[in-house]
Amino acid sequence: MTDPTGRHPADPNEAAPPPDEHPGRPTDVPAERPLPEVPRPYTRESMNLLEQRIKDGILRMGSMVAERHLAAVEAMETHDVDAALEVITSDESLNEEMELVSELITTTIVKEQPVARDLRFLMALDHVAFNLERMGDHASSVAKQARKLAPLPPLDSQERLPQLGRMVAQQVRDVLTAVIDVDVELARAVAARDDDVDDLYHAIFAQTIELMQQDPANVDPGARVLFAAHYLERTGDRVTNIAEDIVFLATGEVEDLNP
Repeated sequence: MTDPTGRHPADPNEAAPPPDEHPGRPTDVPAERPLPEVPRPYTRESMNLLEQRIKDGILRMGSMVAERHLAAVEAMETHDVDAALEVITSDESLNEEMELVSELITTTIVKEQPVARDLRFLMALDHVAFNLERMGDHASSVAKQARKLAPLPPLDSQERLPQLGRMVAQQVRDVLTAVIDVDVELARAVAARDDDVDDLYHAIFAQTIELMQQDPANVDPGARVLFAAHYLERTGDRVTNIAEDIVFLATGEVEDLNP
């Protein structure tokens, strides 16, 4: 039954609707939602502080890499098994340092949202950290060959490995100076010295092959000398990679410094 207006009368047994918690507000307006947090723009001061922390981590990594290369070739030169083992086991500390640097770079990018040169600088430093970590692996590989060669009489070519190791260790130190100062000219000069590393590597390689051909007893130690020389030469190549990162950072251009 309906009333004269055509509406059904309210059922007395039907529950009444709950009272409006916000009287006076239109019922068709959705509830307010909190606005998403807008990342604060970075400031020059905050970026400078974060970049300095990252630079410090890169310098620590570079110092570790140079010292490990020197220690590895010294262990080979002195036939010191314990010193070689120390280089191998210390690689974990370099890996941990790289993780800290990479995490700091990622956090800086997310929180500060840098642009242009600042972003390019952070990306370049991340690539530098990666190359330094790989150089640390090369130093460990040289030390592993030093352990195997320690009980054996050295080949003539083996005695030239320390010179190669000192060359690449100095390259590492010099290219880090170029990184911190964003010195393009120094970066180019360090990369150009890779030719000297390559020349010595090829000389060691040729001499070792000749010794292996002369006496089958030289084959096993000769192969280990070749491995060690190869790892040192690869460190030189990675130094050139870092030098190219510096050119990219300063100019925004990708350039092959060792064509």
